[in-house]
Amino acid sequence: MYRFYIGASQKQGDTIEITGDDVNHIRNVLRMKNGEKLILCDGAGTDYLCELAGSKERNLIASVLKEQPSETELPVRLVLFQGLPKKDKMELIIQKAVELGAAEIVPVVTKRTVVKTEGGKEEKKLARWQAIAESAAKQSGRGVIPEVAPICTWKEALARMENLEYNLILYENARGMGPVTECLKCAADKKSIGIFVGPEGGFTEEETAAVSERGAACLSLGKRILRTETAGLAMLSMLMLSIECAKEKEAAERGERENAEKSKR
Repeated sequence: MYRFYIGASQKQGDTIEITGDDVNHIRNVLRMKNGEKLILCDGAGTDYLCELAGSKERNLIASVLKEQPSETELPVRLVLFQGLPKKDKMELIIQKAVELGAAEIVPVVTKRTVVKTEGGKEEKKLARWQAIAESAAKQSGRGVIPEVAPICTWKEALARMENLEYNLILYENARGMGPVTECLKCAADKKSIGIFVGPEGGFTEEETAAVSERGAACLSLGKRILRTETAGLAMLSMLMLSIECAKEKEAAERGERENAEKSKR
C-alpha cells in the first residue's frame, strides 16, 4: 500500500488534507481514485489507514479509517556516527542506514577526513541528505523520518555519545569476534546505541582511545578490511537482525505465557 508523510497541521479530526508534491504523485502518477486506500504517516511513529474521499482546491482529502502505531520501527534507537567520506558516498550510507533502521545519522569530521566543509555548500548538502533520508524512509515503510544531523566536530561527537546508553566503535585493529557476539546479545535490552565508523583511512589510535575511554566497545567485523560505506551498514544489519529476533522471541514467549494462564482459568 502506498505511503506518504504528513505534517501535524494537515490532520483535522477524521480527515487529512494532502498537499504539495504528493498531490501530483497520487493524482497523476499513481492515478488513484476516490475510495482507494493509502497510508498517511505523521513521521513520528503513527500511521493512518485512509481512503481518498475527494478534493479541496488543489489538495486532496482523505478520510481516516484507522489510527495505529507504526510497526516498522526498532525498539532501540540506533545512531550512526559516520566519519565524512569522499565524493557522494554519504548519500549511499544515509539511504541504506535509513532502510536498516537507523534513527539518526551524524556526519563527523575526524583527523583523517579529507572532505572540505564550507558554510554555504554545507547547508545545501544537509538539505539534500535529509531529502534522501525521507525518500528512503518512505520506500522502506518507516514510521519515523530519521534525522541527518548537521556535520559535527570530533569533540561534538564525543559529547553526543554521552546521551546514549551504549556505544561501539568499529576499528580494523581490534582483535577477536567475541565482543561483537556480546554486543549483539545485549542490543535488544538497550534503549539507544551509537555506532562509530571512521572515514577512508579509519580512526586514529587517539580517536579510538577517546571513544573507548568513555565506555564504548571496540569491535572488529572480521579479518577483512571493509570500506567506510560498508562497515557501518554491516553493523546496522547485524544489530537490526539481532534486535528484531530478540523482540519476536520475547513476543512469542509472552503469548505462550498468556495462553497458559488462560488455560488454567
